Amino acid sequence: MDPIGKKLLDVAQKQLGYTEHGSGYTKFGDWYAQHIDGDHDSYFKTAPWCDMFLAWAADKAGVAEQAGQFASTIDHAKWFKDHDAWGHSPEPGALVFYDWSGSGDIDQIDHVGIVEKVDGHTLHTIEGNADGYKLMRKTRGMDDVVGFGYPGKIHVTEAKYTPKHAAPATTVDKVGDRGTATHTHEEQHSSPEQQLPTQDVVLGGILAFVLCGTVALAAGRVAAAKAPTAPPIRVRKRGKHHRPSTPVALPAGVTTADLDAADAGTTVMPALSLAAAHEAEDREFWGRIAHLEEDKELAFWNSVHAEATGSEPIEYATAPGFR
Repeated sequence: MDPIGKKLLDVAQKQLGYTEHGSGYTKFGDWYAQHIDGDHDSYFKTAPWCDMFLAWAADKAGVAEQAGQFASTIDHAKWFKDHDAWGHSPEPGALVFYDWSGSGDIDQIDHVGIVEKVDGHTLHTIEGNADGYKLMRKTRGMDDVVGFGYPGKIHVTEAKYTPKHAAPATTVDKVGDRGTATHTHEEQHSSPEQQLPTQDVVLGGILAFVLCGTVALAAGRVAAAKAPTAPPIRVRKRGKHHRPSTPVALPAGVTTADLDAADAGTTVMPALSLAAAHEAEDREFWGRIAHLEEDKELAFWNSVHAEATGSEPIEYATAPGFR
């Protein structure tokens, strides 16, 4: 028998016969809303309670860290699987998860109970919300079983609980995992030779701060060196962004047709800009080769080019764009 499951069974057996109220209220859902759900959502007071009963029983038995505390049977089963405490062999004290469609899919789980006894392929269980309203013993086969969770295989160090919304733990879904580890506190009983003197610790911290500051400064200088010295060219696109709620009045004598004509006239600008760019490029080129004007080799090739093309040799001082 699963040793942790045995403690759950001891508590569960004392609750046999409990029946939910006509409104669907149960003390297990009420307890879950007050102690487990961080938002204290009243929904849980009348919600399906088969898994919330097990959460309550785990708390009373002092084994919440190994058994988990859930309202969602699917999340509960996945929690066991994530902690390598999931399997398909029936065992007294194990939690048994069902899918009434018989799919065997963990994402289709509908119900959970705890195994009290195994008789061949027959399970004797204790289940909350059995028959839709009661905590009772049930006898079931294996056809609808998806798998079993074994509380005894959960290591306590892997299942520490932290209340929802308590810093610095992460947020948890209302019916989500209540058992993932956050952090543990270890007693500090190290021997004197294992403890660094306070002065050494302080000096080490100062050296680390200086080293980090030096690295950060060097990284900043590299980033600054790579930064562009001139702002990039921005192109403003026409559109209907930020259109005023009331139309702007046109000046006297100006019509919308005039505006359209003026707007259409701007289409020549790209060509003009391109011509200006070519002129600037030519000017820069001739400026860069001005010092080669007296070069004999360049003069030789210049004369060869003139003879081949029947043109006059280029005089750099009068070349197009040369200043």
